[in-house]
Amino acid sequence: MSLSKMKKEELELLSNKDITNLILQESKKPINTADLFKKIIELLELPASTFETKIGDYYTLLSTDKRFILLEDGTWDLKSRHTSDKIAKITEEEDDEDDDNDDEDQEKEELEEIEEDNYDDTDEEYDEDATEELKDLVVIDEDELELEQ
Repeated sequence: MSLSKMKKEELELLSNKDITNLILQESKKPINTADLFKKIIELLELPASTFETKIGDYYTLLSTDKRFILLEDGTWDLKSRHTSDKIAKITEEEDDEDDDNDDEDQEKEELEEIEEDNYDDTDEEYDEDATEELKDLVVIDEDELELEQ
């Protein structure tokens, strides 16, 4: 059913996302955020002040809905109308560089593992220093703390 034939009561039962979906289906072309939201305000006969107070929320709503896509020119369209026509082509040269980087990354990981294995976390001197620093501390119960205040 087209938006122009729908009654206001029917439109009020739809979410702004659903109304946007219908607007974009009928328009057959991308529309910017402001124009989309103005159409919704017109259709629902909302006060003009709604535009300024709710436009940010409306933009967020469009951004998070998977049915819509923001195009490079700042307009919104239905994602179903757009396909990814960009295909990454990897040349042999780039592939060789990736292999070299993978070898370097693997060597770094092996060195880190060796360093971790050599770390001795049972260092007696460290434990003595920590104990020395903490010997004067006193543990106070919450009830005791309240009494002191």
